Amino acid sequence: MEHRNQVILRKVLSEIDIASQFLSDCTLEEFTADELLKRAVCMTVINIGELVKSLSDDFRKQHTDIPWKEIAGFRDIAAHKYQTLRMDDVFETVHSEFPPLRQQLQALLDE
Repeated sequence: MEHRNQVILRKVLSEIDIASQFLSDCTLEEFTADELLKRAVCMTVINIGELVKSLSDDFRKQHTDIPWKEIAGFRDIAAHKYQTLRMDDVFETVHSEFPPLRQQLQALLDE
């Protein structure tokens, strides 16, 4: 794996960890009531999407089991349609989809 892709994956893992820490003991109700927390978590989503877009095309093509396009698309929604973004979708994504994504990305780095 190219060094550049390794660096990007490490940054993605860091952003996943940050979002997970933000929501670790938080309920959906607490999350949706806290504007600062919502914006912070959405910023990590945006950062992850930007980082994913920076991975080389060859790398993404080699690892089609990871939903790169969906990750980048979620970033676009968070960045450009924040006011209509459903915060329960953000909450669910961080809680349900980030942990397995983190495992997949860590496995790529460990290869």
